[in-house]
Amino acid sequence: MLRGMLIKYLNKISEKYASKWLVLLFDITIVLISFFLAYLIRFNFQLSFDLGLLIHQLPYIAVVAAVSLVAVGSYKGVVRFTGFKDIVNVIIGANIIATILICSTFLSRKLLTTDSVFNISGSIIYIHLLLNILFLIGAKLFIKSLYNYVTQDSKSTSNVLIFGAGSSGMLTYDAIQNDAKNGFNVVGFIDDDERKIGKKINLLKVFKLSEINDKYIKKNNVQDVIISIQNIDPARLLQITGSLFALGLKVKIVPPVQHWIDGDLSVGQIKEVKIEDLLGRDPINIKNPDLEEQYDNKVILITGAAGSIGSEISRKISLYNFKKLILVDNAESALYDIEQEFKQQGLSQIEAIVADVRNKTRIDQIFNQYKPKIVFHAAAYKHVPLMESNPYEALSVNISGTKNVADISVKHSVDKFVLISTDKAVNPTNVMGATKRIAELYVTCLKGKGHTKFITTRFGNVLGSNGSVIPLFKKQIEKGGPLTVTHKEITRYFMTIPEACQLVIEAAAMGNGGEIFVFDMGEPIKIFNLATNMIILSGLRYPEDIDIKITGLRPGEKIYEELLADGENTKKTYHDKIMIAKSRYVDINHVEKEIIKLTKMNSLVQPLEIVSTIKSLIPEYISNNSTFEVLDKKK
Repeated sequence: MLRGMLIKYLNKISEKYASKWLVLLFDITIVLISFFLAYLIRFNFQLSFDLGLLIHQLPYIAVVAAVSLVAVGSYKGVVRFTGFKDIVNVIIGANIIATILICSTFLSRKLLTTDSVFNISGSIIYIHLLLNILFLIGAKLFIKSLYNYVTQDSKSTSNVLIFGAGSSGMLTYDAIQNDAKNGFNVVGFIDDDERKIGKKINLLKVFKLSEINDKYIKKNNVQDVIISIQNIDPARLLQITGSLFALGLKVKIVPPVQHWIDGDLSVGQIKEVKIEDLLGRDPINIKNPDLEEQYDNKVILITGAAGSIGSEISRKISLYNFKKLILVDNAESALYDIEQEFKQQGLSQIEAIVADVRNKTRIDQIFNQYKPKIVFHAAAYKHVPLMESNPYEALSVNISGTKNVADISVKHSVDKFVLISTDKAVNPTNVMGATKRIAELYVTCLKGKGHTKFITTRFGNVLGSNGSVIPLFKKQIEKGGPLTVTHKEITRYFMTIPEACQLVIEAAAMGNGGEIFVFDMGEPIKIFNLATNMIILSGLRYPEDIDIKITGLRPGEKIYEELLADGENTKKTYHDKIMIAKSRYVDINHVEKEIIKLTKMNSLVQPLEIVSTIKSLIPEYISNNSTFEVLDKKK
């Protein structure tokens, strides 16, 4: 009980930093004690020296110590966070003290009497120098260790290994050591470099990955591994995490150095490995100073603003100096959530409007009231199997809705209209992809018919978006499995939501009208492999803990997605990850007339008739695993 009270009291004290002047006084006291001990050592621990002279020399030593320590600033450091630079400062300060004493002794012997307070034996000065270094550094490290012991004693700690014994690993180690409340206790390092294996860093051994086995983990009670390698290859990261998860370890990762706060790593930035870390490609980063000018003092309207893509576009646009941001969606609850998010950030120039893009009069009213200059059209139905069962809804939103917003943009002289499309629009095998392709064609038809520049962005699946495979897998894992995959060979291109929205915003800035921007998304990923990675990330094993079930392709689903249609190729832009698709020839007058006819269909029209009309517009649209395959047989 007494020990517990002591720990509680010391914890309370530890919440405050000691005054730098108190630290200076403490250091000067150590220097004076070291000076007395130097005399004792010099005279074999006997008081056979002039004690009166020593007492008279102490004020002088105190002044020299104060000047030297102030000069190097060693007293400014927080003792509990003592690091390598602080130790170097102490050594420099101790040497300055010795140098001043040597100089004053030399001058005293030349100019003053031998019993002057400035005349100090050379052997005492050198002994004093060594004792200063030993005691000053030792005292600081002792206080640091005591603080760490006190603050950690009352809570459990996790034994961790750091993967990476290079500079990043050392910075991670220092961050953990300097943050006593982090709950980590580093017990060793792991590295791939054979030259480091078996050696010790900060008295901790460096292991190779194969040496970390069940026996070692049990013996050292290891619970976590922190991966601290900058620019690690995603494929190698996947191998490492797979090995560590198989041992039942939790895996965390240090963020890229550019994300460190003010150039320093904090323990709070070390996060669990996420599925986007294992995509197998480098993330896309877009930096364009011209973007600020593009969105400065503009009224910007976003349809589908409550969806996963629309909401992230809204967040990114909110970082610019816009005049007004109009959020349009017919999902009131989700729209309310994003509105509240912006209100909590103190953004007042936000208008959340519940409206349906199918209602042309309502959309025209909104444009007339707010007069937007840039429009991001993200509103769409995108669930492939659902749209296969409800082709009229896909027609009404993806085609008619797009036509409404595009026509009204021309009417109100919007500067730029950005259509959010999908790779499923390329050689479509389903209703959803085909309707999005027709939406692309319609905005192409409007090129040059008014002031508005029409731009299309086309990209693949987005991790974590509404209806994507990641949330589905997470729910299935929570229920104990199995995970459902439609085909073992099915592959998809993937990007994160922030990456997708960066592309959209960049395209809006670089587009001059009529372009279809496609994204270099690297190599496609097998959904089956993604499923196994999700199981591993959850700390489980496949197939022992959770199995994967092959369910067969869904209506309209194809095994491989494409970013370019037959007859399309690309040309480069100023960003090596963004390209412009060179579209094949389109008879604009004919296509526009056919699209207008299509949009006049009502809900009473039979699905087969709707899809047949769509196929007549999109000859490359061949249904797959769908009831609409009968229409292809008639061709």
